[in-house]
Amino acid sequence: MTKPDAQPKHMKKKQVIVIHGGTTFKTRKEYLNYLRNCKITLEKFKPKKDWKIGMGKILGNGFEVLLPKMPNKVNARYKEWKIWFERILTVTNNNIILIGHSLGGIFLAKYLSENLVSKKIIATFLVAAPFDDNGEKEKESLADFSLPKSLKKFEKQGGKIYLYHSKNDPVVSISHFEKYSKILPNARATVLKNRAHFNKEQFPEILKEIKRLFK
Repeated sequence: MTKPDAQPKHMKKKQVIVIHGGTTFKTRKEYLNYLRNCKITLEKFKPKKDWKIGMGKILGNGFEVLLPKMPNKVNARYKEWKIWFERILTVTNNNIILIGHSLGGIFLAKYLSENLVSKKIIATFLVAAPFDDNGEKEKESLADFSLPKSLKKFEKQGGKIYLYHSKNDPVVSISHFEKYSKILPNARATVLKNRAHFNKEQFPEILKEIKRLFK
C-alpha cells in the first residue's frame, strides 16, 4: 500500500514574516536627487547583522522566519510591494505572525486596512513605523504608502497588535508611535530607550512576545 505523502516540514513550523524598511519618493526627480546627494561612506556598504537575521536561530526549530526582499526598497512603491506580499502569502501557512520594521510597518498597517487576507494572522508587530509624513524629524515623503483614514480592518484581522518605538529614534519620531497608540487603543504599546531606529543585533523584547503567543 502506498503511504500518503508526508507533510512538508515547513508546514509544521510557526511562521514569522518580517517586512523590512525602505525609502520612497513622490517623484523620480526627488529619487535621483537622493542618489546624487545622499551621504556615502564605506560603512554603508559593509554587511551588517541585525535582529531580523538572527531571529530564526534564537526562536528555535519550531519556528520558520521568512525575510522576503521587497521590490526596490530604495525607491519603494506601494503597489509593487502589495503585489509581492500577496504572492508571498500564497505559499505561507495559516496562523502567521507579521512584523513590519519602519516602512515595512506602515506597509502592513495600510495593506491590512485596505485588503482582506485569507490567512489567519496571530499577531502583527509594528516596529518604528511611520504614521504619516508630518513628523518633525521626517524629511522623506511616504508617497503612496500613506495610511487610509480608518484602520478598523487592520484591528479586525491583524491579530494581536504590538507597537514598538525608541525614544531616541533619529529617523521616525516618537510622535508617530503616539498616533498609532491613539488610533489603535487595544494595541500593546512599548517604548524603549536607546534603541535608535532598531538597527542593532539584539531585540529580545519582540522574541519574548513571539514565544509567549504560542504558550
